[in-house]
Amino acid sequence: MLHGIDVSAYQTEFDTDGLDFVFVKATEGRSYVNPRLRSQVKRVRDAECVVGFYHFLWPGHAKDQAEYFVERTPDKEGDLLAVDWERTGEGTRASSADKDRFIREVKRLRPHRRVLLYCNRSFWVGHDTSSYVGDGLWIADYGKAAAPRIDADWRIHQYTDDPLDKNVADFPSREALRAWAEA
Repeated sequence: MLHGIDVSAYQTEFDTDGLDFVFVKATEGRSYVNPRLRSQVKRVRDAECVVGFYHFLWPGHAKDQAEYFVERTPDKEGDLLAVDWERTGEGTRASSADKDRFIREVKRLRPHRRVLLYCNRSFWVGHDTSSYVGDGLWIADYGKAAAPRIDADWRIHQYTDDPLDKNVADFPSREALRAWAEA
């Protein structure tokens, strides 16, 4: 198992020691870009971790949001992309169809990049209607690392948010993760 974290603008400082990958929040909806994106990505690349970017999906305008995300996210071989599908701060959520449209559009716009679905167990079990995850499922289910309570294949498991969002990836080595990301 590989170890990683995911960060947003709220994490002004984070340690990369012992990490194999880091996902950085890039965008949200059609109007937000992480103001710390460049500095966070530099820190991750300097640590030679696999870099991922995620977009927080809002309801509606899935294709526009995909374009917004891709236009504002660095594009480097081996980088991973993900959609963060969960309840918004306003208590709304994008539909399963929005999630699917977003992933398909990102894959169309960046055909040589892996695109993952991030969601929590509640969304996976209660809101997903297609089981479409693009290139892989990144599931949040807090508890024992590498043991999410789902009956589905997963690539990344977020198992805690204390003190940071901590994840494990189901790959035998960082090189295997890089090879998968570059395929």
